[in-house]
Amino acid sequence: MDSNGIADKKCLEGDKDLQFLINGGDLLKVRSGSWKKTRYFKLQEDCKTMWHESKKTMKSKNTFSLEDIEAVRTGRQTEGLRKYTEESVEGRAFSILFKGRQKNLDLIANSEEEAKKWVSGLEKVISNMNNLTPQKKTEHWIYSCMRKADKNLDNKMSLKELKSFLQDINIEVDEDYAEMLFQKCDQSKGGFLEGKEIEHFYKILTQREEIDVIYREYAKTDGLMSATDLLNFLLNEQREDASQNDALQLIEKYELDENARAKQQMTMDGFLMYLHQPEGLIFNPAHKSVYQDMNQPLNHYFISSSHNTYLMEDQLKGPSSTEAYIKALLKGCRCVELDCWDGSDEEPVIYHGYTLTSKILFKDVIQAIKEYAFKTSEYPVILSLENHCSVEQQKTMAQHLISILGSALVTKPLGDQMPTHFPSPEELKGRFIVKGKRLNKLEDTFSDESKTADEESVTEEEDDEDHEDHEKKSNKSKSLKLAKELSDIVIYCKSVHFHGFEDSRDKQSFYEMASFKEGKAVKLAEESATDFIHHNTDKLSRIYPGGLRTDSSNYNPVPLWNAGCQIVALNFQTPCTEMDLNQGLFVQNGQSGYILKPSYLRDRDTEFDPITLTKGPWLKRKTLHVMASDLSPAVTQSEPKEVLYC
Repeated sequence: MDSNGIADKKCLEGDKDLQFLINGGDLLKVRSGSWKKTRYFKLQEDCKTMWHESKKTMKSKNTFSLEDIEAVRTGRQTEGLRKYTEESVEGRAFSILFKGRQKNLDLIANSEEEAKKWVSGLEKVISNMNNLTPQKKTEHWIYSCMRKADKNLDNKMSLKELKSFLQDINIEVDEDYAEMLFQKCDQSKGGFLEGKEIEHFYKILTQREEIDVIYREYAKTDGLMSATDLLNFLLNEQREDASQNDALQLIEKYELDENARAKQQMTMDGFLMYLHQPEGLIFNPAHKSVYQDMNQPLNHYFISSSHNTYLMEDQLKGPSSTEAYIKALLKGCRCVELDCWDGSDEEPVIYHGYTLTSKILFKDVIQAIKEYAFKTSEYPVILSLENHCSVEQQKTMAQHLISILGSALVTKPLGDQMPTHFPSPEELKGRFIVKGKRLNKLEDTFSDESKTADEESVTEEEDDEDHEDHEKKSNKSKSLKLAKELSDIVIYCKSVHFHGFEDSRDKQSFYEMASFKEGKAVKLAEESATDFIHHNTDKLSRIYPGGLRTDSSNYNPVPLWNAGCQIVALNFQTPCTEMDLNQGLFVQNGQSGYILKPSYLRDRDTEFDPITLTKGPWLKRKTLHVMASDLSPAVTQSEPKEVLYC
């Protein structure tokens, strides 16, 4: 196992930064204003794992994998370092940010030179790991899991360690089957697996009968796949627009056997390796970049949207952080929520009202949004304000939005005339749109006669009605004093209450949008789907999770997308099936955060109903092939199924 574990080290052999990481050194770890402690960090010999000193006697894990690192940031760029350290340490500070919910590591080196070595070394090793061949990546993953399972570090695998290994690679097997596998591979009968026995175990583990069937069908050249055979598979099964040269490149890239590769052929192992890589996924590679028409009105797109964006965990006592906004934006999110409340020192703060969630400064959030908004996507970001602030602090909010975002903030309609529809994502590239309450109609800004006072009361229906439960209000609306300065920068997304589809059709302007709690939205989608679709052909709708989801769980977004709803907001901080669906939809079109809705969800005269699926151009018959449950070679064909793709 050891030879595989350090395979990527050879590429950096002799590199001074790598040697610096392996030798290690002291770093000041910063957690709070009072918790700043020196800890020893070093890169382990596998060049994949970082070890760090821990004073906790009960702590079993004091390592982390470099594969879990999302980014390394130089300087005081995290919320923690800005809050708990002085500007004088700027050159010595850096942060390690992790994927998922793992907390950042905020660190300070002994000198600026050492900080540069730590950052440069980490970036080199991470880059080297990312550039490994698919074969090496798979080997490293297997090696990493096996090493983790090898508790006594003897390079052998006991039955107990084998079970641990299977668990680590997400394979669920019952006790009897695991023991049967072990006995089958333990040819020496020594009570453990080593060397070739582990290789044998891996081969049994990766055997896929259903793929064997496919491979045998296309491997027409002496039992192997030639480039022509592979091309036939790409054309007939993968439905790709591929050429002979594409097939040759796949063989060169993924074939493990040198002799087969020299003959431009692909073995079963090479075929399996290819299927496990991005090129083998069902995802169309042509959709990795922006391929859709981005010149349609904004409401013609599904928009990647986050709820309670400021939260890292649950909605009752979890931490609020600017990092949550950064993570969402880097995932392509284009609509973020800002829950704004009065703070001390006349500075508004963001947190989940009436709970124990921590508070962050509004201005820090806007600064973070400005810095990271367009790193993944260049298309517009909607700032959804849930405003609970006093008039004075609303003015401060407006000042921060204008001063920090500058010309990127939309503060007036595009063009000289009163618009009749939304601008397109293309027209709004690199711009920020504020969603919130507005004192008057947008039309009034084009009229000399209409004047408004500096501040007036507006009817405020809470987006999250659960706040009202905390306030023990019997009525569903309240009077909110709204600052003119904040009102004036709400242009294309004016928040209004929903009084029914007929009322919206007769009285609601295109830029006036309602927010719906998930339960109400789902009911409308089930009982009035066509009306909901018609509503969304010229207006925006925002859907958000119900307040009882205190664990920040999510609802199924698909029924709401099928009703044409654009801003279906989910808790981005929660890994779950619903977020997988969301990321699955928005990973296409260059991860722009905007997906053009099907034509029948953009047509004002549409008769489409996702519940009854009445006949129309949207109804396409698909043939579904299902493998037999016993994994026998027989391939069964089901009756044609009617499938709706949005």
